[in-house]
Amino acid sequence: MARITASVYTSHVPAIGAALDLGKTTEPYWQPVFAGYDFSKHWFKQQRPDVVFLVYNDHATAFSLDMIPTFAIGTAARFEPADEGWGPRPVPPVIGHPELAAHIAHSVIQDDFDLTIVNKMDVDHGLTVPLSLMCGQPDPVQGAWPCPVIPFAVNVVQYPVPSGRRCFMLGQAIRRAVESYGPDLNVQIWGTGGMSHQLQGARAGLINREWDQRFLDRLIAEPDALSRVPHDEYVREAGSEGIELVMWLIARGAMADVNGGAAPRVAHRFYHVPASNTAVGHLILENT
Repeated sequence: MARITASVYTSHVPAIGAALDLGKTTEPYWQPVFAGYDFSKHWFKQQRPDVVFLVYNDHATAFSLDMIPTFAIGTAARFEPADEGWGPRPVPPVIGHPELAAHIAHSVIQDDFDLTIVNKMDVDHGLTVPLSLMCGQPDPVQGAWPCPVIPFAVNVVQYPVPSGRRCFMLGQAIRRAVESYGPDLNVQIWGTGGMSHQLQGARAGLINREWDQRFLDRLIAEPDALSRVPHDEYVREAGSEGIELVMWLIARGAMADVNGGAAPRVAHRFYHVPASNTAVGHLILENT
């Protein structure tokens, strides 16, 4: 059967994508950020999955305020890089896995989680920046990402947004869905976004190192309790955009220990501030 072997957590700062695309990765400002992913690139090559289930939030490219799904799963065979106002990123299209995506959609909906099925959409930096950080930069024309990707978009932009608890429980449903899929597949689940940051208002530029590090500690050791943190704490302590961290709880809920298995192994942990005006967090957990 298919199985989830690891979960990856990372920020998806748009300026990171710009630094990659413009060849600025060795500049003094950016070098410490990208050094934190050197291990991860090597790890990914060694632990290369058959499919990545990638949780991210759309930034008004596939969706807008006209239509805002809380949870949307991409079931297409191909997803083009989105034009976010200055042209698409110079990266290859994302190849999907329609069979597994359709199976997960069916299973999760039957498990009482309502999903929006998306058969055509472009994917923005929320999805492509994590791929670049973990996989490197394939040639946009001749190259390809190393494996199929199932995009899973979560509304953390327009309130009401899903609770951390709901996201954590959804991760458990996704794990059940994957494990009920017949073909033998190695699946990784990635949670992206965050960490602490605020992009507007009187607190623009807010970064809370202590809260971020405590979040990482709790994500590893006490995810169930962490999932009960209310929205107002995220906003108060991590800024208005810190709410993106609930998406990490989807990935964490899909790990084996949440269902009585062994505690995951921490393969890598990294934290750096700032990257643009955001705290960058990164974690790799392996099922044992």
